[in-house]
Amino acid sequence: MKAILMTAAGSAEVLQLREIDTPEPPSPHHLRVKLTAAGVNPLDTKLRAKPAYYPDRLPAILGCDGAGIVDAIGSAVTRFKLGDAVYFCNGGIGDEPGCYAEYATLHEEYCALKPANLSVQDSAALPLVLITVWEALVERANLQAGQTILIHAAAGGVGHVAVQLAHHLGARIAVTVSSDKKAGLTHGLGAEKIINYKQQDFVQEILNWTNEEGADVVFDTVGGDTFLRSLNAVRIGGKLVSLLSTPLSLADTQLARLRNLSLCYELMLAPQLFKLHDERIRQRKILEQGAKLVVAGHLGVLVSHQLPLENAAEAHRLIEQGGTTGKIILLP
Repeated sequence: MKAILMTAAGSAEVLQLREIDTPEPPSPHHLRVKLTAAGVNPLDTKLRAKPAYYPDRLPAILGCDGAGIVDAIGSAVTRFKLGDAVYFCNGGIGDEPGCYAEYATLHEEYCALKPANLSVQDSAALPLVLITVWEALVERANLQAGQTILIHAAAGGVGHVAVQLAHHLGARIAVTVSSDKKAGLTHGLGAEKIINYKQQDFVQEILNWTNEEGADVVFDTVGGDTFLRSLNAVRIGGKLVSLLSTPLSLADTQLARLRNLSLCYELMLAPQLFKLHDERIRQRKILEQGAKLVVAGHLGVLVSHQLPLENAAEAHRLIEQGGTTGKIILLP
């Protein structure tokens, strides 16, 4: 089969199209999927530049997100049959091959039927961001109807899904964006307060919007200075959930303590990284619940770029340039 191999750590040029053996299901509980598409995430670019988890296992096939058609099953598989259209988040961090390829194998318990009203190709764009957003907003922040939430970079891959889920949960939503086009997109998805962070101070705008109290929840998808400034955009006793490592100084932690903030971190890869089987089943159930929301019209995914598999390096460059709207997928 054709696959994109990360041959070494480095720039996008280390992603090389190669011909390798088509994999067989490695256990009776595994299935093989003929991939229709692979989702590309910022995580992939970071692992390419610096393979933090399994640096000694190169070359590697990146790409956690995949969707396609089941074309082989192990003898003990009961959840799927040949021809099923599925989507999943599996592999791609160095422990096992990812989805930048024509085929992928995975345990049946980590796989879900794709949303019935979403194409197989577009379904590949959803798993990682859906699980990330669900864990961040539902499990970490416990976001409730009527609460206020600020979502940073709300037109991005994670952000635009977060806006939709927050809207479904009944929250009042503020967002930061960088352009009028992105403002229009997020407003259409349910955002009430739109902040152009290039022209406005998001902290002051949130305080104005909440009668000087601050948001109940801030969802940080940016990190760095945005995270630190967000400490003052959360109400006293509120929650700040971040997807990134954060440079907290003693003064920052004292400010968080003074304001009784709950600082939460979200890394949806943790169950895969630590080989937590039951937790990965829980994440698969999130995909199943998400599929129901898609069918009901409460959730969708914006695919901004569809590129051939051999253009994986270009996909990485687009993400690293910043400002991407929605998701990028690769087509084998």
